[in-house]
Amino acid sequence: MSSSHLDRRIVSVKPITVPAPDRSVALQVRVTAPSEGRNLPVIVFSHGNAWSLDGYEPLVDRWATAGFVVVQPTHLDSRRNGLGWDDPRFATIWRVRIADLHAVLDGLDGVLVQAGGLETRVDRERVAVVGHSWGAQTAGALLGARVLDADGLPGEDFSHSAVSAGVLIAATGTGDTLTPFAAEHLPFMRPEYSTMTTPALVIAGGRDRSQLSTRGPDWFTDAYHLSPSPKSLLSITEGEHTLGGIAGEMVAETTDEAPDRVALVADAISAYLLDAFELDNAAWTALDSASGAGDGTWSISSK
Repeated sequence: MSSSHLDRRIVSVKPITVPAPDRSVALQVRVTAPSEGRNLPVIVFSHGNAWSLDGYEPLVDRWATAGFVVVQPTHLDSRRNGLGWDDPRFATIWRVRIADLHAVLDGLDGVLVQAGGLETRVDRERVAVVGHSWGAQTAGALLGARVLDADGLPGEDFSHSAVSAGVLIAATGTGDTLTPFAAEHLPFMRPEYSTMTTPALVIAGGRDRSQLSTRGPDWFTDAYHLSPSPKSLLSITEGEHTLGGIAGEMVAETTDEAPDRVALVADAISAYLLDAFELDNAAWTALDSASGAGDGTWSISSK
């Protein structure tokens, strides 16, 4: 990505309230976008557990400089709302998270108007959902993934017709290896990926060992291996759960701080989506080529 490209001025507007009538707390979003340009594609981003619309700046800013309008809701599990594991609402937060993304997509016109006249500058035919960790499972639901119930049967279809591509970063694997804690508190972490038909990029760290599963880092590749094509997988050999610090610089939960890794994740997502949206395939083609000739720190597979 050229330095002139990264010098592009971006603007951020927050908070914007989105209509969500049955929610116990108002649904608010932040919108980050290039200050100039038209026909801009959209990313709706779902944060990981406990985060908010103020997180993930290293990703969001690079996407905006690459020409995307990024909408970030704050989900109910945000630290700001103080809902712990023992809160009776916690068991249904996974559903509220999905409803949040639907509300944002259904109310996108109103959001864009409040974000400073973006409604005339956006390409509504090119909308993606992206998520990290719990947010990846949330985003995956809009791509067609389902949740298995206690009997192992797939639950309802939460896919959204406005979404034509997606990216899942450190996405929950299948639920047959959940730890006792996860099985008790997070029974919704039983995704069924065979129905996830929308094109998507899955990003997994080779050193991402979840405390919620007895499997190793390959747990985070299930979304790629168990879903129908077309899919791509970016494997980052030394990456841990925050893949270098995607939630923010110097964030306490970052165990593998690496700005170059964060830039790789951000730029790979931009490149993938520009290719999926048939806007520009040069960056993704170059990245795919570099993967084969690279130093082994990361690789790309596609099907």
